[in-house]
Parts: sequence; C-alpha cells; structure tokens
Amino acid sequence: MAFVGPSGAGKTTLLRLLNGTVTASSGTVLVNGQDLGALPVRALRRVRSHVGFVHQDHSLVPNLRVSQNVVAGKLGERGLFAAARSMLFPKRADIDRVYALLERVGIPDKLFERTDTLSGGEQQRVALARALFQDPSALLADEPFASVDRARALDLVELITGVAAERGLTLVVSLHDLDLARMFPRIVGLRAGRTVFDAPSDNVAETELTALFRLADELESELSSADDSARS
Repeated sequence: MAFVGPSGAGKTTLLRLLNGTVTASSGTVLVNGQDLGALPVRALRRVRSHVGFVHQDHSLVPNLRVSQNVVAGKLGERGLFAAARSMLFPKRADIDRVYALLERVGIPDKLFERTDTLSGGEQQRVALARALFQDPSALLADEPFASVDRARALDLVELITGVAAERGLTLVVSLHDLDLARMFPRIVGLRAGRTVFDAPSDNVAETELTALFRLADELESELSSADDSARS
C-alpha cells in the first residue's frame, strides 16, 4: 500500500510506529499479532529485525563499501562486537548473499564500490538490498523515490513491488507523487495525523487526491497569514 499526504501529514511517523522506533502515545500497533507497546526490549528488537526499512536519506555509511553497508542490515540481531566484525570483515557466505541481492536490484558490479561514489538511484538500490538482507516479512519505505528522476522512479517502483511480490512481503511506502501512488493496489490518504481515506487505488477519485493536498496548502496559507498579522 501507499501512504500519501502533504508534508507534516504523519506518513513518516506512522512508518516509524509500524517498525517500533516510535511508541504510540495511545492506541495499539500490532505486528504479526504482537502489541509493540507491550513488548520488552529484547522481544521488540526481535520483531523489528523482521521489518525492513528503507530511509528517505538512505542512511548508508558513505566511506564503507556497498557490501559492508548491505551486511549492516543484520546488525540489530547481533551483539556489538559480532555486528562490527561482520560489517567490517564480512564472511564469504555473507558476500555471496549480498552479491545475489545486488544482482536482483540491478547493481552487482557495485559490490566493492564505496557508497559515496554511487548515484542517488544506485544508493537507493543499496538501501533496498540492505533491508532485504534482514530476510524481512515486511518492508517499509519512506519516500524511496524522492531522490531520483521520473524514469528512475518508475523503474524503482517496478523493482520494489516486484521484489515484494516474489518474497511475499507486506510492502508499505510513503509518497508525495500521486501518479506513483496509483501503481500500488491500496492508497491511504493522511492529513494532520488522521486517515482521510483508505481504499483500493482504482476506487480513489482524482478529486480526493487533489483535495488532500489543496486543503493542506490552504491551511498552511492561513497559518502563515495569521503569523504575519501577529508580527505586525
């Protein structure tokens, strides 16, 4: 599914609630039937290890190789020493897995490249491979196509939805681009932290999508005018 809505609607916060990095102040968040707010730290870490997350800014370590960044996807499951060793000196079996993932996302030749030498689209593919290295049951992606041009964004949508379908993953993506959102079977419209609509993408009228952003723009304009009046 795709979460859509203007900046500040709550898309990123909702994604963070779903992977347990933010705790709900009210209500409950269930992942595979488990209430995240009621889990002890170790159990929460175990649940989070099965929820892959692709960050908008990629969150890659720029001076490390692609292989090391992908292996970092398993850091949450290992102790500090074992995690550092596996990332800095990956085992041959890990390298083989990384290569297979990079081959699937279309950049196997970047295995030993430094991530800061890659394009934005290539870095996004590394971030996706890192999330898949966790063997997740769910994949969350926060504005994953924001840093690439239109053609590459379309390719990445096909890639991420294809991988999710192949692996049977729950896929939740936050988006600003309404045309890209329609490529997902379900759209959830958010504004000011609330659900405005939740429906199959074919059932969401164009007027609903445009109104979702227009009302937010009008509110922002009113608040700005109020601030200007207060200052004067």
